[in-house]
Order: sequence, then structure tokens, then C-alpha cells
Amino acid sequence: MARYTGPKHKLARREGVNILGKPSASLERRLNVLPGQQGRGRRRRKQSEYGMQLREKQKLKRMYGLLEKQFSNYVAEAEKLRDVSTDEGLLRLLETRLDNVIFRLGFAKTRSQARQYVTHGHVFINGKRVDIPSYRVSEGEEITVSDKILKNLEIEKSEETIEPELLDFVKKAKNKGKLTRFPTKDDVQNPVDYQLVIEFYSR
Repeated sequence: MARYTGPKHKLARREGVNILGKPSASLERRLNVLPGQQGRGRRRRKQSEYGMQLREKQKLKRMYGLLEKQFSNYVAEAEKLRDVSTDEGLLRLLETRLDNVIFRLGFAKTRSQARQYVTHGHVFINGKRVDIPSYRVSEGEEITVSDKILKNLEIEKSEETIEPELLDFVKKAKNKGKLTRFPTKDDVQNPVDYQLVIEFYSR
């Protein structure tokens, strides 16, 4: 599956929010500066309705590290879900991706790092190796990570004193974790207007 491999800070500055999935003091200082050689002297233009929808779509897509085709497929699938609204359904589909769940469990510092762990075969679902980052995790499935990931975590903990808190819909114990329930927008405070994203694809 193709993915963006360019500079993430440039994308974050373009959207004006931290989309990296981890705190970054250097990025926070530069979020109001547009990317590019002349970025410091430029102001953000007043956006049209379409422009606002586009930016919210780009923001959410880049936050989860997806390309356009895959992201638009998630939106189309969310529209077909009957038990939840389209925006809640979209959040559910994005948050239950295996790479994202690994990130939410704290086994990886970023979603891109979590994706790398999955593709390199370090993640198991109910004892079976799964190397597809877009694998959809179901409620109650047991996720296990390899010893290599645990060693990396120990090294990172020795360098950082702050460990992010787990969100309410995941549970973790040593090298294992699980999705205890489907997440809602109350659980995940993404700086995105989901309704504008839906409206972009409804044009």
C-alpha cells in the first residue's frame, strides 16, 4: 500500500495543527508559519466553504497517514453503517485500524512507527501474525507485540519521563492489549470538524 514518506512537519504546518500523534515543542512554535521559503511572511487566506471542507478532509486524512483513495473508501463505508452516524462511523473505522490501535495502546510513539511494526511482522492478533496495517480490530481481540517492540519501549522510557495515558476504549498489560469497545467522538478529541469532511464528499 502506497503512503506519504515526505516531511511530516511540513504537512502539520500546512494544516495548522499537530498531526504527528506526539508532542513536539519545535513544531508547536512553527504551526502558525506556513511551509515554504516565504512562509514566515505569508498570511493564511480567508477560506471559502469548499476550502474549509478541503482543509478538514486533508487534516484528518494526514492525521491517520492515509492516501486519498483509501480515505475516501472509509468515508463511503461509513455512510453505509446503520448503527451509527456517518461521522461516528468514520471515526470508528479509522480508530480500529491495527496500526492506530497499536499507537493508542502506547506500543508506538507515532502511527507511522506503529505501521512499521505491523508491516515488519511484530504484531499478533489472537496469536496469529498480522502484517496488514489496515486490518480492522474487533472488540475483544487480543493484540500481542514482539519482544523487540518491548525493548524499544524500554529504551524510549529511559529517555522520556512522560508516558501518555491510555484512552478508555483500550486496555493494556505488558506486551498485550485489546480493544474493549468501539470508540466514540467523546473518546477521541481530534481537532477536526467531521461534518465538513462528510460534506466534502457529498458535493
